[in-house]
Amino acid sequence: MEDQNRLSPVEDKDRTTVIIVYILYLIGFATGISAVVGVILAHSKETGSGVWRSHFDYQMRTFWLGLGTIIVGAVLSLVLIGWLVIAWWCLWTVIRVVRGLMLAINCEPIEDPQTLLW
Repeated sequence: MEDQNRLSPVEDKDRTTVIIVYILYLIGFATGISAVVGVILAHSKETGSGVWRSHFDYQMRTFWLGLGTIIVGAVLSLVLIGWLVIAWWCLWTVIRVVRGLMLAINCEPIEDPQTLLW
């Protein structure tokens, strides 16, 4: 009897790409550049479908909102409050990435990829 829960080869590739992007985002805390590679991968798969499309949207939104937050935090660090903004960005990013990675491992979609929170 064939397993009904098996992914097609395209879906399996998209799942692998989603997981790689999340890992690149986590590594980005140490390198910075890997997050850029991750968002490029996510944008290259923008035409993904189904479950994985929601992850790619979520990943792109996480990167671009995070970049904006870092820029605001850097500017505000001149008056010391920026460090709180950057600390918020770190927490926000880790929660979004870990949550997304857990859902991807379980082959579940992001319910609302446009959310500002998680």
